[in-house]
Amino acid sequence: MEGTIAVLIPFGFMAMIAAIVIVPRYFRSMERQKMAETLRAAIEKGQPMPTEVIDAMSSNVRTPAAPPSPSRDLRTGLVWMGVAVGLAAMGLALSFEEPDALYPMVGIAAFPGFIGVAFIIMWAIARERK
Repeated sequence: MEGTIAVLIPFGFMAMIAAIVIVPRYFRSMERQKMAETLRAAIEKGQPMPTEVIDAMSSNVRTPAAPPSPSRDLRTGLVWMGVAVGLAAMGLALSFEEPDALYPMVGIAAFPGFIGVAFIIMWAIARERK
């Protein structure tokens, strides 16, 4: 039984990640397909194309990301720092059961922590330039 669970847990984790990526794309595809069928039926019946329909069709097109700004850098840095603190806290909580778990988790938490520090430094530099 333990061997089966040890195999199913990683597969379940990977399936969850795949579902998070694939399911929204599938539903978006179905929505576009229904919109195309509706437009095809309207064109076949000779109906004029309202501008709202054209706007709705083009609203799903990705727009370029907003230009970077100092406040965006600060928010991003704070989120990364929060992830690092959360990972370190998880290591601390795990260390009550397994004392050797603290240092690896703090090491893992260092990666998002340093990314957060870099964003906060970029925010501070941009703020000083103004």
